[in-house]
Amino acid sequence: MVPGLRKKFNETFTQQQYQQFLEDLHSKYPGAIEFRIAETPEFIDKAFTKKILDACESIVDVITDPGFKTLTNRSIPKGENVPNENDISHMIAFDFGICINENHELEPQLIEMQGFPTLFGFQVYYPDVLRKHFEIPANYTQYLGNYTRETYIQDLKEVILGNTPVENVILLEIKPHEQKTRIDFYCTRDYIGIQPVCITDLIQEGRNLFYINEKTGQKTAVKRIYNRIIFDDLNAQKDALGNFVDITQDLDVVWVPHPNWFYRISKFTLPYIKHPFVPPTYFLNEIKQIPSDLENYVLKPLFSFAGQGVVIDVTKKDIEQVKEPENWILQRKVTYADVIETPDIPAKCEIRMMYIWKDGEPRPRAAVNLTRLSKGKMIGVRYNKDKEWVGGSVAFFEH
Repeated sequence: MVPGLRKKFNETFTQQQYQQFLEDLHSKYPGAIEFRIAETPEFIDKAFTKKILDACESIVDVITDPGFKTLTNRSIPKGENVPNENDISHMIAFDFGICINENHELEPQLIEMQGFPTLFGFQVYYPDVLRKHFEIPANYTQYLGNYTRETYIQDLKEVILGNTPVENVILLEIKPHEQKTRIDFYCTRDYIGIQPVCITDLIQEGRNLFYINEKTGQKTAVKRIYNRIIFDDLNAQKDALGNFVDITQDLDVVWVPHPNWFYRISKFTLPYIKHPFVPPTYFLNEIKQIPSDLENYVLKPLFSFAGQGVVIDVTKKDIEQVKEPENWILQRKVTYADVIETPDIPAKCEIRMMYIWKDGEPRPRAAVNLTRLSKGKMIGVRYNKDKEWVGGSVAFFEH
């Protein structure tokens, strides 16, 4: 996206350099990175950075509106409403495709968003290693919102821990050491000091929760939970998990972020956002007339994650067969640009803008990012098998 930097990176790139980088990246926690790491980062100039941040801030305007909670109450499925909801979502992520418009200009287009954590720890560690092996200009950074490495980690620590002693804060997940993103849990432990804990290992006594501290071996009170559990995932695995604490109970813990925000800031919010960089989106039950150009739309279920249930090539029959249209959205497709030059064919790129929201602050703040490169029909592993210069990456923004 910055032609001079792209040309220089591609011309100086060697496979040996890439392999040495990967060996270094994997050396700290061997086997903990199960997803493909792309050969290149992305370089984003100031003009495009402004476009994507402006889009994010317009969405933040909707989220911070006093009526947002009332607007999104229906987004939380029955049986999954967790008590003691916080006033804010401590983490938010906005996914944008880098697209090309009718004037052949590059622009961001919102794909999805989530009031839920993503790789907030790994995106410190990974770019650090990347800079050791590849030349990244000094005036380009993966940090946003005027953050530096030090100030970002400090604020991340403040968001996750609050005023709670570190031993009383845990990262909660389902089988954390088997998750494909477990490298992020280990990086979070390194930077913040909290332990990943499986939901099956929680100990409940009345409204109180405990865990076994791996450092001390002692049963320790849980007062604050950095939540990585997605109900969709939990419901799919519950029969195989055996006994585990029902987190929809009224428990004496503070959630970071609270599970309800996963639903409030999600595909459910898209129809309420009006912005040139947000594709027109409609609740299926509110559509008066099915668009005649359905090939330009994608059909998405509200209550699923990781692209499950999405219908890309929509037909009238697909829409007519939907049983609960209020739980589906129809979203106008966007055209990803073949924007990242690689040794063979160009790659498409999706940027995840990652925000953190400190207690007491009126708005969340842009902090870090991750990117994914693809040469397939969609972003994702199954569309990019046996391809190179694809996978997880990071954008460096001009500042």
